[in-house]
Amino acid sequence: MEQEYLTFVLSGEEFGVDILCVQEIRVLSTVTELPDKPDYLKGVINLRGVIIPIVDLRQRFGLEPLDYDDKTVTIILRSRDPAKPMVVGIIVDAVSEVYKFDLANVRKPPALGNKLDNSFLKGLAAIEEKLIILLDTATLLNEDELFSVDGQDAPTKALT
Repeated sequence: MEQEYLTFVLSGEEFGVDILCVQEIRVLSTVTELPDKPDYLKGVINLRGVIIPIVDLRQRFGLEPLDYDDKTVTIILRSRDPAKPMVVGIIVDAVSEVYKFDLANVRKPPALGNKLDNSFLKGLAAIEEKLIILLDTATLLNEDELFSVDGQDAPTKALT
């Protein structure tokens, strides 16, 4: 069984998301900031009448923030589960390619203990000499996982 992934770059590493969850790719635009939010939640945008949270994936994954430039894009992701509708925009350094992977060749991420959060990782896929980190879009599009801060929901945790 094969599955297509849109790949993008974060801090020099290539990541992939299920292409069936990609609604669109947009140039980075102005967001409306919200009060009392985690740093990685940049705010919201109004996209054709739908209010969409915008997450800087670099910061959500604990990477150093980067100044945005003309390659910085927002990928709008939409959940494929009608029982749990969710739309979110993720800010990434740059979009890369679309790859088709045989799911039998996707390797599980290595066990790294319980000190590291690998809940967003689906697996690793090799293309020629490089490894692509495949993200679990079900987790990425789960508001409890995406917006959690130290195991707590972001809206209920006071930021200091």
